Amino acid sequence: MPLDPLAKRLLTMMAVAAPQARSRPSVEERRQSLAKLMQFARAEAPDVTTSDGMLPGPGGELPYRLYTPAGTEAPAPGFVFFHGGGLVAGSIATHERIAAALAHATGCRLVSVDYRLAPEHRFPAAVEDAIAATEWVAREAASLGIDADRLVIGGDSAGATLAAIVCQNAAQTAGLSIAAQCLICPVLDFEETSPSREAFAEGHLIDRVTIEADLSDYLPHGRDTADPRVSPLRATRLTGLPTAIIHTAEYDPMRDEGNAYARKLLAAGVAVEHVCHEGMVHNFHAMGAILPQSQLVLSQIGEQVRRAVKR
Repeated sequence: MPLDPLAKRLLTMMAVAAPQARSRPSVEERRQSLAKLMQFARAEAPDVTTSDGMLPGPGGELPYRLYTPAGTEAPAPGFVFFHGGGLVAGSIATHERIAAALAHATGCRLVSVDYRLAPEHRFPAAVEDAIAATEWVAREAASLGIDADRLVIGGDSAGATLAAIVCQNAAQTAGLSIAAQCLICPVLDFEETSPSREAFAEGHLIDRVTIEADLSDYLPHGRDTADPRVSPLRATRLTGLPTAIIHTAEYDPMRDEGNAYARKLLAAGVAVEHVCHEGMVHNFHAMGAILPQSQLVLSQIGEQVRRAVKR
């Protein structure tokens, strides 16, 4: 279907505000840009309480924020959440509203993790942090009020990259049980340029210049982009992975890789709930101030997660 009129209006406003000559953004510009974009997040999260803490990571302690929906009884299902931002931007602060909304919608105690960012910490730092954080939540589930047997791993954009990698790693790790993975507008393949990356390379919220800059900042020179820890779509062993909840957007450069991952998981015998949202752009779920579909998709994810962790 055509680009949603409200999404089109947003893209037009962004194009007017952007400089005429698009150049590679600096890391600080990238971080400021994402922080401004996330100010459009509006989502329902009544009576969700938060508490902050630190968890042990391979490179030092990592901040986390625990979200608890009102009336939640322990132990509750858990949701480990990784924020987006190309692995160079974003934080638990930028994704505060989205994390709270997901906790409210899913009924999970949600742990939002501040993993290390590039270029200060290049690959595989973020991957190692994500795996360590997930394992820590599983170990400390009781103290967090979480049922370790009902654990969801998820994220948006590059955070979904980490979530997919964590689940692939966990499938090979004895003792770590994951009930479901939740991937929102996931970035899953840097090995090949898909038709959607070509079609929406310019003027669709996240552009080719930004994607290439993020990868350059994140990946050490010469690193194989086909490595499944960089491009989870390239993994060859997908059997036994947890139920997948995947949401993609029709006008997102990363649409094709998310859709392809859903097909590959299904072919491997993994249960998949996949929705490609017509007329929507990358990160649409986090722009509730402009796009009504944002609240709809968060509610939908809530229903899907509740089914996945239901006893």
